[in-house]
Order: sequence, then structure tokens, then C-alpha cells
Amino acid sequence: MSQVDEFSLIRLLTGGKQTTAFQREGGVVTGIGDDAAVVNVNSGTQWILTCDTMTEEVHFKQVTMRDRDVGFKAMGSAVSDIAAMGGQPRFALIALCAPKGTDMERVKAMYDGLYACASRYGVVIVGGDTTSTTGGITISVTVIGEAPAGKALLRSTATEGDAVFVTGYLGRSAAGLEWLLQRNIPSGLWEEEEGAAEEMASLEGIGAYPLLVEAHCRPLPQIEAGLALSESGVCHALNDVSDGLSSEAWEIVEASAIGIDLMEDLIPIADDVHAYAISQGRSPLDYVLNGGEDYQLLGTVPAEHAPAVQARLGELGIAFHKIGRVNSAHREVRLIRNAGESVVLDKKGYNHFSGRDEG
Repeated sequence: MSQVDEFSLIRLLTGGKQTTAFQREGGVVTGIGDDAAVVNVNSGTQWILTCDTMTEEVHFKQVTMRDRDVGFKAMGSAVSDIAAMGGQPRFALIALCAPKGTDMERVKAMYDGLYACASRYGVVIVGGDTTSTTGGITISVTVIGEAPAGKALLRSTATEGDAVFVTGYLGRSAAGLEWLLQRNIPSGLWEEEEGAAEEMASLEGIGAYPLLVEAHCRPLPQIEAGLALSESGVCHALNDVSDGLSSEAWEIVEASAIGIDLMEDLIPIADDVHAYAISQGRSPLDYVLNGGEDYQLLGTVPAEHAPAVQARLGELGIAFHKIGRVNSAHREVRLIRNAGESVVLDKKGYNHFSGRDEG
């Protein structure tokens, strides 16, 4: 890093990553290279603005993630916030803080991941900032999205009579992180072609849990699901699962001033999460309820519309699982056990300021 000036670094990291045609189609008038970007704004829409940060040794370690995965996930976590609003991501700004002695190849790999994720979801990177730091590498990603005016999906709109649903499976990312930390293998020793999860099973140290590792290192934001839920016109509350099912359900409860009952027998458990949990002597629900970073969507729809929404998402290849109901008789998140017992769930997850895992 100390070998190049800031402007040379910017050209090195961003030059030729996205074509001029891609940028123009995305609405960019002036992108990287001026004091600020200029973009076209569509009429009849509202902007959705979000920012997400990943810091070395807090959000990632070199024994858990390859550098290009760090970049991909940094972009993906911000894009996921747009998905949770039922919006379409459009533009991104990246702020990079890195020590002066950082290996340039590490930074280039991170930007490869940033651009890979951005291009996958049609996001144009239009600028940002670079600076040195005395700490570890930090990447902050700001994403600007859009939704039709008045149509953004909020946490505060859950209603009595709603079914509670989740897309996909939860707990894989948390189990994958735990597996990687236990193995403590430098990521360079388990390099593989991007997206080739099936190849990871044969790699030393990754073993029988390739999808768990991939879920942690490259979680995919559910943009298509969010857009479909918005277009359905019946989805009420929506949230992305970044801090675990329990924590995200509590956010909807507090924003909507209602209660949520989660039905234990309806919560889907992936086979690999079940197998890994059993190998650790833990309940699979520990990873589902208190894990996080799956970036699936948790939401509510009127119960009578749930079958139609499930069918529509199924047409798109997106799993839709009804896992509970809104209950206005209380203001808590309760787990209804298979035997009928009701248990109030704690707000769990990682607390950045206490520095402890609250799970």
C-alpha cells in the first residue's frame, strides 16, 4: 500500500471493473474520477439508503474468509438491506481503510469480490474513499436503491392475522463460521474456484460441510425475493436475517407493537445444519435462532394470502416457509414448542459494543 499514491490506488482497484455500457444502463452520468458521482433519478420512486461496515478481526479473520470473499460479503450485507425493503439496489460507494503495509494483493482481491457481488445484482460502484489506518482493514459500503413511491416494505407494518414466514434456510452461516474457527486453517490453504461448493468437500480442513462454509463466506442477498414480495402487494413487515431469527423477530415486534409466535415444528432445519449441530452436541435451533448472517428474509403476510405468495416465490425457485403467526395479545417473541409449551425468546446475537456474543 505504501508503494502507491491514493489516485493510483483508486485506478488500480476500480479501473475496467465495470464497462461504460454497464454504467450507462445503470443510470450513471459521471462515475469514478470526479469529485462526486452524478446519476439519473427515476420519477415516481423513492430512494433507499443504507451503509454497512466490515472490520478485520471483528467481522472477518484470515482463518475464516478469503480476501475476495470479504469484499463479496461486504457488498452483499449492504445489498441485503435493500432486499429487506423490497427495493432494487442501484449504486454503491466504498470506503477502504487499510494499514500502510497491507499487501496490495489482499486489497485487490477484496475489490474483486466487491465488484463481483455488485455486478451480480446490477449495482454500479460510483465512488468512495481510501485512507490509511493504524488498525486492521475496514471496508464500508454505502448502497443506494429504489422502490416505487410509498411501496418500501417496513418492519413496522406487521398486523394481527398475519402469518410469519422466512425464505430459505437459517443457521448455515453461523455453523460455517464455527466450523472454520475450530479448524483454524489459513484461508489460502482452502482456495477453490468461486461458487464451486461441491469441490470444497474434498479440500482438507473443509470436510463434510461445504455449504455451511459457503453460506458464511458468500451469503447471497435475497433481492429477487424482496422484489417479488413487494410486487405481491400483500406483504406487510419485512426484515433481513443478519443477526439471527430471534433478534430479527424482536425487531419486527418492537417496530410493529405486536407479538410473534414462532412454531418450533414449522421452522425449517437444513440437513447439514442438523448434522453439524448433532456433531457438536447442540440443538440445530441454536444456530437458527441465534446465528445470523444468513441474509434470508423474515416477514409477515395476511394468512389468507400466504399460499399465493408461496406459489409465486416457488415459481422463482425461492423457498417460502410459514413459521408462525402475529399475535397481538402480547408484545414478545415466543417459541411454541412441539409439546405446546410457550417460551419467551431472548434478544440474542452479536453485540459490537459489549464485544460479546449474546447468544
